[in-house]
Amino acid sequence: MAEGQADRIHIRDLMCRCIVGIYPDERREKQDVILNITLWADYRAACRSDDIADTVDYKAIKKQVIRMVEDSSFQLIERLAEEIAGICLANPRVEKVAVSVDKPGALRFARSVAVEIVRLRE
Repeated sequence: MAEGQADRIHIRDLMCRCIVGIYPDERREKQDVILNITLWADYRAACRSDDIADTVDYKAIKKQVIRMVEDSSFQLIERLAEEIAGICLANPRVEKVAVSVDKPGALRFARSVAVEIVRLRE
């Protein structure tokens, strides 16, 4: 990624349902998770052309993420976040991704528990 690259697309508060958790009661039924994804790329060509071919198709990424999440069965939200990051980095335009996974109601007296990871294209 170029020095000072700051172009980002944010997918905010994407709600999905999946099996995630280590306890038996968490593995019986799907739970809500809230995803926030930031996609770093060079969007200058898209800014000039106004053409979807010159940018990251965030709708396509969203569909892939939802499909994977809703079909998944992970024990840890960390693993779920890693799989989401992998989907995002499979897009050749995405150079860096940040993924946060919130699990509402995971802890008593807390609104949610979340993990956030940042991954770079290798």
